[in-house]
Amino acid sequence: MKYWTEEFFGVKKPIIAMCHMQALPGDPKYDPRKGLDWVYERARADLLALQEGGVDAVMFSNEFSLPYLTKVDTITVACMASIIAQLKPAIRVPFGVNVLWDPKASIDLAMATGAQFVREIFTGVYASDFGLWNTNCGEVVRHQHAIGAGHVRLFFNIVPEAAAYLGNRSVTDIARSTVFNAEPDALCVSGLTAGAETSTQVLKLVKDAVPDVPVFANTGVRLENVEQQLAIADGAIVGTAFKVDGNIWNPVDANRVKALMDKVRELRRSLK
Repeated sequence: MKYWTEEFFGVKKPIIAMCHMQALPGDPKYDPRKGLDWVYERARADLLALQEGGVDAVMFSNEFSLPYLTKVDTITVACMASIIAQLKPAIRVPFGVNVLWDPKASIDLAMATGAQFVREIFTGVYASDFGLWNTNCGEVVRHQHAIGAGHVRLFFNIVPEAAAYLGNRSVTDIARSTVFNAEPDALCVSGLTAGAETSTQVLKLVKDAVPDVPVFANTGVRLENVEQQLAIADGAIVGTAFKVDGNIWNPVDANRVKALMDKVRELRRSLK
């Protein structure tokens, strides 16, 4: 099946690379001595390395804003918007945003910066490391259209990191009802945390349950498993595997990016 993602990203099974921003003002690990200019410089270096390595798209997130909020402060969105605005002349691929873990703020940031897609937790109720985690998809989607952001594609993470769904529902039931009730543009399936491998078994269950919607492997895709992951998934979101030594807190290593993307291009040729 040909999904909208193929035309949107220009390739089959696109790889969306994470461009993780350092801690921002208001975050516990923000370093005021280095300032926001340093956060920008680090993001720019990672962006250029990702593009040099040949990724299909990038997604900016406040990965270093630990511990995360489910309703972020205004300063976070403002700082991310400022940094992305400075980076835009250097962006050569489609880009998205993710304000962890706030779907409405993510859409606001997309509208402010011209981002074409967002990834977030839009549906469900969870017991998480950040407390009881509730959502209100109807409110968020209405907000999306109220601010004129109906064109922004929504990637729904239905297996959120560091959280468990409240209620005895299978992942296939969750996938089917999410697609019926919320009409997501794509579904994302994750491991336990950022960098943790996505279960191919869970990926297949979701993919088989909702064949008409693109399903992305959201965490843990790396050179050693990308062939297995993309045999099932319609694309992947990759962060940790692109970092120096495969450590999420390190800068992006363009050589690691190129190695994985070379493998992905090889896999794509076999699909023709």
